[in-house]
Amino acid sequence: MQISKMHISQRPMEKMQMYGKEALTDAELFAIIFRSGTRNMNAVDLAKQMLRKNNCESPLVSLYEQSLLELQEISGIGEVKAAQVHAVLELSRRIAKQKHSKDIKITSANSIANLYMEDLRHLKKECFKVVYLDTKNTIISDENISVGSLNASIVHPREVFKNAIKQSANSIIVIHNHPSGDPNPSREDINVTKRIEKAGELLGIALLDHIIIGDQRYISFKEEKLI
Repeated sequence: MQISKMHISQRPMEKMQMYGKEALTDAELFAIIFRSGTRNMNAVDLAKQMLRKNNCESPLVSLYEQSLLELQEISGIGEVKAAQVHAVLELSRRIAKQKHSKDIKITSANSIANLYMEDLRHLKKECFKVVYLDTKNTIISDENISVGSLNASIVHPREVFKNAIKQSANSIIVIHNHPSGDPNPSREDINVTKRIEKAGELLGIALLDHIIIGDQRYISFKEEKLI
C-alpha cells in the first residue's frame, strides 16, 4: 500500500506530528529519512526489509557496522539511501557520545578506554586520537590527528599539541586502535609516545597516558609503566 493511501494516523510523518517521534518504530523513522520506497514497496516496507535482513537482536548496531557497499546489497537500497542510513546512524552515535562524555572526569585508564572502545575497535585502519583535558582532568574535547594504513599511523608532535595550546589544555591523553584486535604496543608505538611525552614536557602540557584499543581489550602505557 502506498503511504499516501494509509490512514493519516499511520503515515510516518503525520504520526510523528500527532504523537511525537517516540511513537514511531525504527522502520517508520527510516521511512521519513528515505521519503520514498521502490516500485514494489513503500518506504516503511523497504525499511522493514532492511532491518530484517541481518536477522539479529540489534539491527541498528548491525546496520552501523555495515559498509556503504554492504548496505547497497539490500534490494531497494541504492547509493543515496545507503548514505542516508550511514549519516543518521553516525549522528545518533555522536549525540550519544556527547551526552555521555560531557563533564566526564578521567580517573583511570579504564574510564577513558571504555569511553572510546566502541568508536575505535571496529575500525579497519589505525586512527590516532588526542583527548584534551583541563586542570580537573575533565575532557575539553577530542580530535582525530591521523588515519593511517592497517600497519601504522604517522603522528607528529606538532599536530598533537597544536589544538592543545589553542584550547589551553592542561594535559592530554592519546589513543589509537590496532585493527588486528591485539592492543600490545609496537616499537613504533613506543617511539611515537616518547616523542610526544618529551614535546609535552617542553610545552608544559603533560601526556597522562597512551591507550591502545584492541577488540574489547586495551593497553595503558601508564599502567604498563611505559611512560
